[in-house]
Amino acid sequence: MKCTSDKGKEWDMKDMFCKRRQILHEQLEDNSIAILFSGSTVQKSADADYKFYTNNHFFYLTGIERENVVYLCEKKSNMTKETVFIKKQNIDLEKWVGRYLTKDECRSISGISEISHYEDFDDYLLKLLNNSHIKHAYLDLENRGFDDYSTIPQKYSSRLTDRYAHIRQVNLHPIISEMRRIKDAFEIEKIKESIKITREALSYMIQKITAGMAEYEMEAHYNYILNLNGAEPSFETIAASGSNAVILHYVSNNQIVKSGDLILFDLGVNKNKYCSDITRTIPVNGVFTERQKELYRIVLETNKKVIDAAKPGITINELNEIAKSTIFEGLMHLKMIDNKDELIKFYYHGVSHYLGLDVHDVGDREKPLEPGCLITVEPGVYVWDEGIGIRVEDDILITENGNINLSSEIPKEIYDIEKMMSN
Repeated sequence: MKCTSDKGKEWDMKDMFCKRRQILHEQLEDNSIAILFSGSTVQKSADADYKFYTNNHFFYLTGIERENVVYLCEKKSNMTKETVFIKKQNIDLEKWVGRYLTKDECRSISGISEISHYEDFDDYLLKLLNNSHIKHAYLDLENRGFDDYSTIPQKYSSRLTDRYAHIRQVNLHPIISEMRRIKDAFEIEKIKESIKITREALSYMIQKITAGMAEYEMEAHYNYILNLNGAEPSFETIAASGSNAVILHYVSNNQIVKSGDLILFDLGVNKNKYCSDITRTIPVNGVFTERQKELYRIVLETNKKVIDAAKPGITINELNEIAKSTIFEGLMHLKMIDNKDELIKFYYHGVSHYLGLDVHDVGDREKPLEPGCLITVEPGVYVWDEGIGIRVEDDILITENGNINLSSEIPKEIYDIEKMMSN
């Protein structure tokens, strides 16, 4: 299977997935198995399900985007055997839900030749576990909290604990997360494509802004361009006008936009599985007031300083300290703050996160950045008493010599924003 970028570059996808799995195989102990699940649909209500999204660790290693698929790797005597388990064909159901993944399609996508049926996986696994050579079992045991529902891997982990206590379980999640932390050339190209669509959609939407519109109307203009490009939002779009912008994850988008207000757009695109994440803050009537400019300049200066500092060797926490210091100095200059303990009233989130298959992508945020890391830079200032929220966010690729701002073509200077809105 091959994929062509919008710049005409052709990628051998099957070879890429095979190479990624080879890197994983080298990290597995001998006499072990590794199991990954694509996931299953989740009921929404009655006979309706939520839209299915493949587990991103599973996709990263196989390229398969179907529910109820299992990847199994067996490693013995430093040799590996890979098997993918897919649903059996069901002609009657296919008339309702679409064609099932075939064995040939699975081989073409993943590069894995051994294909079995999903319905036979449990029996196959039991026979394998009863073989005394299995000493280690690797499962993707992502866990966000004690109250979260049990995932498919966690259910299998519990069964292993109950029946095969002698088998040592190893969490695959941090292993694959570390692999995903460094983006390859294909991933960078896909993220660039998502950023390009974001720029086009944001520009189109901004031309439509007028006082008296509802926030959801502006969101509709944004989604129109995404639909034309066969893309979807990478998260719920934030179109927060006026005082709504002090709420970090405001997604109601149901208020009427007023003249003189700012509107904070935090939005992204998911195209071919890879995400962008951009924030721009825009004056509704096309011109910033002097007060808005004062605060906006603090955020913009912080955005630029953090980007300048983003390079190999620095950590995300250190970038956040730069952001906090810069915002503190700016607010102190405006006589809005006297000491750093007060900063939390005006800036109450981190400045950066990884970006990739997930908007808040996986990877250890305490590790120093390396070439190939892709992060956001998103400082903000939020003044509750005045109903003003400002954030400016860019997507930054860390390189050997520093970084590249992949979203540099999306206007963020006061002059450029006002000029764009006047056209």
